[in-house]
Amino acid sequence: MKKRSVQHLGARKRIRVRRKRPSKTAARVPPNAVFLVGFMGAGKTSVGRALGQRLNSVFEDLDDRIERREGRTIAEIFRDSGEAEFRLAERAALQQVLEELSGGVARIVGLGGGTFAQEQNHRAIQASGIRTVFLDAPLPELWQRCQQSDPDTKRPLQTSANKFRELHKNRLPFYKTAFLQVDTEGKQVDAIAAEIAEKLHLKEIVMRSEQGESE
Repeated sequence: MKKRSVQHLGARKRIRVRRKRPSKTAARVPPNAVFLVGFMGAGKTSVGRALGQRLNSVFEDLDDRIERREGRTIAEIFRDSGEAEFRLAERAALQQVLEELSGGVARIVGLGGGTFAQEQNHRAIQASGIRTVFLDAPLPELWQRCQQSDPDTKRPLQTSANKFRELHKNRLPFYKTAFLQVDTEGKQVDAIAAEIAEKLHLKEIVMRSEQGESE
């Protein structure tokens, strides 16, 4: 009877140890999988492309995926269907990306200004184990950058300085939960990409052309 009791306790101890191990999903996330977050005009797309080139990795703008899935531009979705419909499309596209990254795909992804500030999205991203980088800049500089963008790509909130300021205030607490915060004021895109790579210890993916494989 004593021997049987000892075996039972031992089995219970082993169960406790297994529960402390990292989840299989988190273990599959590659180190070069990164989300760039920040407000409109933060430079997520330009910095993401520069970082992708530096690391020999793929960069994707989540808005581009949304447009491919929906068959229309972001501006058209806002204009014809409203923000609520856009958020549903955004959530579906993000979930698809999360599944790919959790499966081991190495990719740098730039998120829309509001993606990381949606409660459901925020929880899913934080739980995934994928590192996030907040690209920060003073509000006046963000506003100026947005005013210089293509008029056809502007969203309604980019046309009102007061709404722009209020939205930034509401989203800032979410941005500040990112794994890394980088100040982009007065910096060149390549310098920002280099800073991110250094601070996250990201390494260039070396391609083996003779074998058609990557390291």
